[in-house]
Amino acid sequence: MRKAASRSVQILNPNHPSFSKFFSSISFPNHVDNAVLPQSLHGQLMQQQRLLLLLQACKRAPAFEEIKPLHALTITLAVYSAQPIYLYNNLISLYVLQDELSTARKVFGEMTQRNVVSYNTIIGGYSRNESVEEAWNLFCDMRRYGFEPTSHTFVGLLSSASLKLSRGFQLQALMVKSGLFHSDPYAGTALLSLFGRNGCIDELVCAFEEIPQNLVTWNTVISLFGNYGFAEDAMFLFRELMRTGAGLSECSFVGVLSGFASEQDLELGEQIHDLLIKYGFDCEVLVINSLINMYVKCSGICLAEKMFETGCVRDVVSWNTMIGALAKSERPSQALELFLKMSVVGVVPNETTFVSVINSCTSFQILGFGEFIHAKVIRNKIESNVFVGSALVGFYAKCDKLESAHRCFDEIDEKNVVCWNALILGYSNKCFSAISLLKRMLQFGYRPNEFSFSAALKSSLVFELQQLHCLIMRMGYQQNEFVSSALITSYGKNGIISDAFIFDAASNEPLLVVPCNTIAGVYNKTGQYHKTQDLFSLLEEPDIVSWNILIAACSRNGDYKEVFELFKHMQMAQIYPDNYTFVSLLSVCTKLCNLSLGSSVHGFIIKTDFKLCDTFACNVLMDMYGKCGCIESSLKIFEKMIDRNIITWTALISALGINGYANEALKLFREIESLGFKPDGISFIAVFSACRHGGLVKEGMDLFWKMKKSYGIEPNIDHYHCVVDLLARYGQLQEAEQVISNMPFPPNALIWRSFLEGCKRWKTAENQESESVNLKSEQRGHIVL
Repeated sequence: MRKAASRSVQILNPNHPSFSKFFSSISFPNHVDNAVLPQSLHGQLMQQQRLLLLLQACKRAPAFEEIKPLHALTITLAVYSAQPIYLYNNLISLYVLQDELSTARKVFGEMTQRNVVSYNTIIGGYSRNESVEEAWNLFCDMRRYGFEPTSHTFVGLLSSASLKLSRGFQLQALMVKSGLFHSDPYAGTALLSLFGRNGCIDELVCAFEEIPQNLVTWNTVISLFGNYGFAEDAMFLFRELMRTGAGLSECSFVGVLSGFASEQDLELGEQIHDLLIKYGFDCEVLVINSLINMYVKCSGICLAEKMFETGCVRDVVSWNTMIGALAKSERPSQALELFLKMSVVGVVPNETTFVSVINSCTSFQILGFGEFIHAKVIRNKIESNVFVGSALVGFYAKCDKLESAHRCFDEIDEKNVVCWNALILGYSNKCFSAISLLKRMLQFGYRPNEFSFSAALKSSLVFELQQLHCLIMRMGYQQNEFVSSALITSYGKNGIISDAFIFDAASNEPLLVVPCNTIAGVYNKTGQYHKTQDLFSLLEEPDIVSWNILIAACSRNGDYKEVFELFKHMQMAQIYPDNYTFVSLLSVCTKLCNLSLGSSVHGFIIKTDFKLCDTFACNVLMDMYGKCGCIESSLKIFEKMIDRNIITWTALISALGINGYANEALKLFREIESLGFKPDGISFIAVFSACRHGGLVKEGMDLFWKMKKSYGIEPNIDHYHCVVDLLARYGQLQEAEQVISNMPFPPNALIWRSFLEGCKRWKTAENQESESVNLKSEQRGHIVL
């Protein structure tokens, strides 16, 4: 410090070479004229003025290396008691700006005299650093020494996200007592933010009605209502703001747009869009980003893409919004395309960009794309970022590259629960025990949350499950619906569902919907449909999942009439059906082979919400029309589908085969690979069935022999049944017998039945042929005679 002081004294000497160099490195405010700078630095007052100018200039571009010599100079020129308070207040402010709170506090502690500004500066610094206890203690000291808090004091404390609500109410009482509450909108706005952060909507409204209101106050309350999803209230306040004539700012539009989150809000969002164009805010990047985000939430990707393309300004947030939306949509590959375009136009990606594009790679699970993005991450030196690292862990885990996932996890500098959860989930999805990872997580001092337990429970064995159950109870998660559901599912997978149900029934709390749905789902999988119905009757308020599980139970149990009765009751209870509901209804129509009923359900889906006709529902519709003999409708649905998967192609192959278009089904099967789809076991069953219906024995057998060799699929009992039926049906009984004898497992009753039916059919045909030959011989003998 003494060396720094010596250097600063030399700087203060106008004749010293460092003088001009130091001043040229600092940008002075416009109002500082050369005439203000004294010709002679003799006299304490002139030195203080010069020092103050230096301190204020440093605030514009603060650097710790420049603050230290000025601090040393302040000490050297006079003792603390001789220097005015405002110099030390400026020093404290500079240290606070550099996040050097310990040094700022040391300067504050050595001051022999302080004023309100001294306290406000140090309190604001601690509050911004989330050291709310220190800030509160200083506030108490300030009042103890007789200093009256100002609006800056209250704003400094209220702006801290860590401030307890109870203390906020104390500050509100002090503000009322001092008169600031009813006279200063600056402090009142900070109080509104506190209420908003803590979800105290009633208190927020009451405070808003009492405090003086300016544009910032209006924007704050509009944004708070928007962020909480109260779109109508935010819109009402926006209209009131317009009536006051206080004007509108970009924050006004950003606040009201943040509240629009569903298709019902689209019309209001478009009205705001028109209005901001009228007011000339359509070139403000903050507003453009809010518009893109609004269109993503309210109308899907199309309008958001149009807004993104036509917007006159874009920044990295604009690109991130679109890439994030595409990553979550059914077109994740376009997120990668947009990322590449972003690099071409020269926009530098940030951590959020990489997280979104890695998530898009996770969606379509193509390892090469993810590794390419990983290389970009390393090049940008952000692989140690916890958010980017967690996304990479999730990607590699989904692609079955657990070693790579672990390596990415180890590279994260400051790990959190999210990255631990990603790794635990990766191990659980591959059926590896994740309980050791959970133990390590606890050893390193991380507290597991509901996602940690749910992930670990997915792959736990019986003895591990009991340990986890005890830990869940010990940490207070036994009443968490998410954890309870995972726990019950794990009990069911381990064959001890009764224990889970007893545990849930023993609770004094009301029966939770989500765990009950999980139990009912397990009952459905094990064929205990009557227990599903009993469980449903215990629920006070079943949700859409409960109804869907019950409808599916009745459908699988053959209670087809009850399915549509339940659907009627479901509508009466004002529970709106989703695509899973309609899939169960269409499955019943397929089993009944009732084309008119299936067409009615299809029409109801379109009338209710066309978006419910997603890939899942369309696949079932194709299957229903195909099995009901209406191949034209199956083809029509297939042609209109944008997103197709292997199930889509399998459903069409099956529909073509059933309806006598075996050659077309076989041709379609051969096209699958060229389109990038890999046939699965169900696809082979569909094509074998088509060959059976069309008599394509050679083609069917060729595919069977290639099944393991070329496609890597081990034939199961259903594949053998299809092949034996194909051979036996068309008289190749020896070949069928040879297939049966070469099976790696014993044939079941269905295989023997198909073989014996073939034998019976062809034996009858041979007998009929033999009788026909004998009859012709007898007739020829009569003629000779």
